[in-house]
Amino acid sequence: NSSNPAGFILLGFSDQPQLETILLLVVSIIYVLTLVGNTAIILVSYLNPKLHKPMYFFLANLSFLDLCFTASIVPQMLWNLKGPEKTISYTGCVIQFYIALGLGSTECILLTVMAYDRFNAICRPLHYGVIMHPQLLRRLAAVAWISGFVESTVQTILVFQLPLCSHHRVDDFMCEEPALIKIACVNTAFLENELSVASVLYVVIPLGLILVSYGCIARSVL
Repeated sequence: NSSNPAGFILLGFSDQPQLETILLLVVSIIYVLTLVGNTAIILVSYLNPKLHKPMYFFLANLSFLDLCFTASIVPQMLWNLKGPEKTISYTGCVIQFYIALGLGSTECILLTVMAYDRFNAICRPLHYGVIMHPQLLRRLAAVAWISGFVESTVQTILVFQLPLCSHHRVDDFMCEEPALIKIACVNTAFLENELSVASVLYVVIPLGLILVSYGCIARSVL
């Protein structure tokens, strides 16, 4: 086994090479559209004074997050789809894992915050301006970003301390925790349980809060 390999082989779509050219084209188009769309949202939200409102503040945050998230994953994916080698360096894997997980966790919290904003806008319109004041907006955004990357820091430290088996073949198109855990040469029950807890905190609970918020909105509108 090895605790610090030179790199990893990303298996991804290697079992379906006939699809790689199609995937390369489709992913490239989607990537360009994502870059253009999110950049446009950020610029318009910033340049148009009429859009300096809580909803567009959070939307700009979400667009910036989406830009960073796709930039952390898609270029490596396109490179691997283009050539015969499906590799990523150890350092590149750590960086991709940390950034993608941090941004993914941040997005879950940020979407919850946006649902809370819409709840106040529709269900408490008379108090909306008082509740969602600029200082609170900045605090909520900061909580989303900081909590997301705190989670990512913890997970990155735990995962990359694991001794890995010698083949270093990751059954995924990117460095994700479940795929990396599979190639560990030790008992990973603790880490799998910790991942389950993190999933509840960053996926299940935010999803529940979002559903409750939009349920209240639907009831208020109807």
